[in-house]
Amino acid sequence: MRNFDLTPLYRSAIGFDRLAQMLNDAQRSDAAPSYPPYNIELVSDDQYRIVMALAGFNRSEIDITFERDSLQVVGRKEKDTTSRTYLHRGIAARDFEQRFQLANHVKVTGATFDNGMLTIDLVREIPEALKPRKIVIDGGPNVTALEQRQAA
Repeated sequence: MRNFDLTPLYRSAIGFDRLAQMLNDAQRSDAAPSYPPYNIELVSDDQYRIVMALAGFNRSEIDITFERDSLQVVGRKEKDTTSRTYLHRGIAARDFEQRFQLANHVKVTGATFDNGMLTIDLVREIPEALKPRKIVIDGGPNVTALEQRQAA
């Protein structure tokens, strides 16, 4: 069973249309991109790392764009004017475009490129207004952040 009917979700859930659209898109794309190879790591509760193997690329050929809820990594290989005869060609070194859909409040904190490995660090920063709060009944200040209470 590969097809899912998301109609009930549209009828009863408000504001989840982006999630439903992502599920539909994932269902339609049969093959996951295999080039370039990459890992997605969970570093800690709110920190993530994407590591991409980009053999044959240099920094000037890689472009990283972060826009709201999308991270795009593009590699444009400079054309080699040298004529070569390959007996075996196992290193692809071809142009690529890889997109990652990011959850709300996930931000890119940095990127490094070392020995053909591109590392992109991400962190989830939940705004103070969206963090859970403890409501005090018949007490002084009515609302206190849970982190402040746990720290005491």
